[in-house]
Amino acid sequence: MNATARKLESNKQQLPLPPFYEARNAGRWDYQPDLARLHAQAALWRSGHQVQAAAADRRDLHLLLIDVQKDFCFPEGTLYVAGRSGRGAIEDSARIAELIYRNLGRITNITTTMDTHFAFQIFFPSFWISGDGGPLEAHRVLSLDDVQSGAVRPAPAMARWLCGGNYPWLLAQVRHYCAELERAGKYQLYLWPPHCILGSDGHALAGVVHEARMFHSYVRGAQSWVEVKGGNPLTENYSVLRPEVLARHDGLALAQRNTLFLKTLLTADAVLVAGQAASHCVKSTIDDLLGEIVAQDPALARKVYLLTDCMSAVTVPDGKGGWLADFTPQAEAALERFADAGMHLVRSTDPIEDWPGMLLN
Repeated sequence: MNATARKLESNKQQLPLPPFYEARNAGRWDYQPDLARLHAQAALWRSGHQVQAAAADRRDLHLLLIDVQKDFCFPEGTLYVAGRSGRGAIEDSARIAELIYRNLGRITNITTTMDTHFAFQIFFPSFWISGDGGPLEAHRVLSLDDVQSGAVRPAPAMARWLCGGNYPWLLAQVRHYCAELERAGKYQLYLWPPHCILGSDGHALAGVVHEARMFHSYVRGAQSWVEVKGGNPLTENYSVLRPEVLARHDGLALAQRNTLFLKTLLTADAVLVAGQAASHCVKSTIDDLLGEIVAQDPALARKVYLLTDCMSAVTVPDGKGGWLADFTPQAEAALERFADAGMHLVRSTDPIEDWPGMLLN
């Protein structure tokens, strides 16, 4: 089939954008879909475009949306993923929604991860105080040396509800945690501003993406799956597949791997990955998925598709035209490494059937 014929066939298979969709809603913090109305529209869309139920799909295409939550997706959020353009996550959200709508009859399942936090966790400044008892600020790295020297320490109040008031136990645990992070070589402990606090507006999904995933569920009769991560106060959980540290300093379990969801991804015929942020939670999730793939069968990497135009890196402007932090190079290096392992780097605006190795029937 020549290129013109492929394009004509692609246009037949892709669905139009539904009339209720407005790309500008990707930039609206306050946008919320009317789910009752959406359900009614889905019934008309399903019959009008003859879209079959997801259960009838011969191939399972699983779209994994990582942390497309308001705190990450809007400038009003506490940890907006702007990328270097300043509009990173906003434009990513619009492209994610359009990918879902145009490929509604092809995407079998959508799982959305939700970063979920509380007031005091080891990666928030609220958990810590300086050696002289003063507060710490976000966007700084805590090293093992900082903890061992006493330059920083957990706030004493943490011990009261974490370990029955046993402050020496907590000191031993945070030393162990920092040591384990540095031994693994992936991250040092980074203090983030409060974000995705359960119950806050910032914890919710970006409205335009929530609308698209729910429309998919209603049209295809597929559940709106969610994987919650990040609630353990003593470990980071960038990846949906496992926390950063699994064991406590005394050898007991601190957390565990998400083996059930890992199996769900590995048994899909294709896994499409998008979301925020490319430099952290997306990168870490793919790292863990790749580690399991390498252990089982490296050829499985070929069924993973990374939507490079639907994810952005964390950047923190310094207010002077530069960056207090810019994790773009780390995101780019990770994507190159994933491609070298056999995963596919694709763009949402290209027809799915043109993606390398993608079989739709």
